[in-house]
Amino acid sequence: MSGFVAGGVPTAAYPISNTAFWPEIDGQKLRAAMRIDDSVTDARLEVATVNAMIEANRELAGYRAAREAEGHAALADVPADQIKGESQLLHLYRRVIYSNAIAELIERYRGFDATNSGEQKISEEHSNSDELRRDARKALRTLLGISHATVELL
Repeated sequence: MSGFVAGGVPTAAYPISNTAFWPEIDGQKLRAAMRIDDSVTDARLEVATVNAMIEANRELAGYRAAREAEGHAALADVPADQIKGESQLLHLYRRVIYSNAIAELIERYRGFDATNSGEQKISEEHSNSDELRRDARKALRTLLGISHATVELL
């Protein structure tokens, strides 16, 4: 038997707590959903996720206050259609957090390769982080019940 143990994605639950209204985020479910391997440590994943939670919670403070005024103690209590046996609002909130956390990790893990292939990779990663932030913004606006686009006539 070999003493070598291959790396991969850890499987133990890794909850990242949140405020009472918002759901906690399971770091391992985030890893699985966003295909993050163990080259990203739990500590780095936690920092990015906590930052994403802080930003989302700040942007959703008015939404939270309105729902609490209606008597809802948690996002899961707010009436909404169910998908996979869970409120679509929870799915949207997690998408906001996952997308922003991964965008931050992509920006922080950029390679230092200055060759043409390295420049191409940086360009692709920047595009990916922009797309992830766009996905987060779209999910946040859907959660708030507002349009995905703002158009102004000149």
